[in-house]
Amino acid sequence: MFAIVPAGGVGSRLWPLSRAASPKFLRDLEGAGRTMLQTTLDRLAPVTEGIVVVTGSAHAPAVSAQISDDGASEVVAEPSPRDSMAAIGLAAAILHERHGDVVVGSFAADHAIRDAGAFHAAVRRAERIAAEGLIVTIGITPTAPSSAYGYIEAGSPLSAPLQGLEVARFEEKPVPATAAAYLATGRYLWNAGMFVMRTGVLLDVLAELQPELHAGLVAIARAWDTEEREAALAEHWEALPRLVIDRAVAEPMAERGVVAVVPAEMGWSDIGDFDALAQVSPRGADLEINSPGTFAHAERKVVVVGIPGAVVVETEDAILVTTRERAQDVKAAVDGLDGELEGLR
Repeated sequence: MFAIVPAGGVGSRLWPLSRAASPKFLRDLEGAGRTMLQTTLDRLAPVTEGIVVVTGSAHAPAVSAQISDDGASEVVAEPSPRDSMAAIGLAAAILHERHGDVVVGSFAADHAIRDAGAFHAAVRRAERIAAEGLIVTIGITPTAPSSAYGYIEAGSPLSAPLQGLEVARFEEKPVPATAAAYLATGRYLWNAGMFVMRTGVLLDVLAELQPELHAGLVAIARAWDTEEREAALAEHWEALPRLVIDRAVAEPMAERGVVAVVPAEMGWSDIGDFDALAQVSPRGADLEINSPGTFAHAERKVVVVGIPGAVVVETEDAILVTTRERAQDVKAAVDGLDGELEGLR
């Protein structure tokens, strides 16, 4: 299997730690001495033949500086953001041109996984299912009725010896009451955005459902390893439709009964906000009084009194104060920064 790692997005719910110029995948948020991207590549190495990191041209030099020089990984730079389907599709089309109909897996550059062994086992199960022509996602066994994630409704088991379940449908992020109802059924998993499939299957689906996107990606991929790469990008990239892989492929193909899910418990987090970061990071205030669950990230001393679940983040040019309960609201605050503070994004 080859791995595709989309490395994009700003991660604005983690502002001011994550910004357009220095997004979270380029940072060591877990205190592990490795950036999120590097830990992702480390985790994928045992289960892949090679890794393609797809990132924006602005971040390509920084990404290249963080990957190994052993030839196992390469960087594909997008001229501009076109969402996840174009990024994943381009890497898949390039690999299809080079190697034929191979299995690929797409894994985000900025997720945390505590149990690498469980991750590897799930990937290998997904690879075996994908080799049979199905589209496969890896679903996370929920630990709480979270409204921060999308959900996957699992159906009947696949035929032996394949170890997985049919996907009945994908659901968007629910309100808390709906999330609790999902968990009560025992049929729902968190959607971690991990997809495994053969390149030929993906390209055939795109040819049918998104012919404009398919044509542009194939044209670019055919020119990628030639002197015509830049000309092909200039001609086709900006015209590609902006789509996410869930909407473009996973959801419509689940309706046809050709999407499977491999359930897994691997200590997964998308580190999507400060509440999620606090669960995987040991950082706390220097002094906490009646303030359990506090998260602090600052150079100077931080003292929190009487604010359970406080979040205090200091960078060179900004200070954020919120609570873990309101962590999802940080993005709205960043979006509301006026022109005078535009540089802080």
